[in-house]
Amino acid sequence: MNNFLLISNYLKLYKKLFSDEIIVPQRVIKQSNFINERDTLLPYECIINNCEKCQFYDPKSVFFFGSGDAKAELLIVDEAPALELDSQGLPYLGKAGRLLDKILLAIGLSRTKNTFIVNILKCKPPKNRDPLPSELEKYIPYINRQIKIIQPKLILALGKVAGKSLIGRDISIQQMREAIFDYNGIPLKVTYHPETLLRNQNLKKFAWNDFKWIKNRMES
Repeated sequence: MNNFLLISNYLKLYKKLFSDEIIVPQRVIKQSNFINERDTLLPYECIINNCEKCQFYDPKSVFFFGSGDAKAELLIVDEAPALELDSQGLPYLGKAGRLLDKILLAIGLSRTKNTFIVNILKCKPPKNRDPLPSELEKYIPYINRQIKIIQPKLILALGKVAGKSLIGRDISIQQMREAIFDYNGIPLKVTYHPETLLRNQNLKKFAWNDFKWIKNRMES
């Protein structure tokens, strides 16, 4: 896509999402966290990376738009960035991240292979607390737009908070796991969060069944 068309699409998308007023982002995106970039994914990050939706907004905080394969068939959704987040907005760099890496590798995937990871909330809550429902609700339109751009085949929500935010129902994680939900025409599966698996080793076998289902569904 030439530069003129890219800028034109950027401005049209900005006007649709916000207004005719152009706000110059204060943050500078140092590098792209995507491979196989779709034409509209990076411009969309430029549009929303100066968002101030969080009541705890801090212009110095790391903004997590998402990372991975921009043409991924699997979109993994977490509720909010965790403490293990580097200056470029890369998620899951601690023990939970290493566990997720192992599980993805076991089903033939990785962070950069046919997988894209996003958070509903784009900045870390203070003291790593759980995000409030009102905070998550504000960001759902952002997630919906990312889904439209990436066009995944499957969505996997990690944990109850992310799950209930997407399905719009406050039910137990066990009930969520037993169902396959429809999210705007895309199958949505909910599984245990890696942090939960680290705290309760007995749940790993159930999470592994969920990921095997993901593998089989993607190969079908």
